[in-house]
Amino acid sequence: MPVVYTIGFTKKSLEQFIGSLRAAGVVWIIDVRLRNTSQLAGWSKYPDFAYLLREGFGLDYEHQPEFAPTDELLDRYKKDKDWQNYERDFNRLLEVRNPIDAARSILSKPAACLLCTEPTADKCHRRLVADYLASFAGDVAVKHL
Repeated sequence: MPVVYTIGFTKKSLEQFIGSLRAAGVVWIIDVRLRNTSQLAGWSKYPDFAYLLREGFGLDYEHQPEFAPTDELLDRYKKDKDWQNYERDFNRLLEVRNPIDAARSILSKPAACLLCTEPTADKCHRRLVADYLASFAGDVAVKHL
């Protein structure tokens, strides 16, 4: 059964981050962040991050903004912290966007890992994206690193 991994970089050193990816056998990093160039991204700021992954660790990197929340949705959640509303609205956003080609692209990659900011997946949209991919493909396992 194919596996889609997810990982967040916050509260992880680069050593812990890469160690988790290596232990899982991850080959592709699929960045689903809205703001992958933010100053708050630290060592995971694009384009340096893509270079580091590729040249330093032999990992492929791809940004898939089709799976990122909108500015409005993310900003509202940061303000009200209402996860139920965020989850509902993000899933609706996926329905509207209907990113079938992007989903197929991710699912065709060996050992792909969805990257976002949050340290755990429970209240992060990467979990919702992974669930979307699993429902789309049917026989995909999801593992959160």
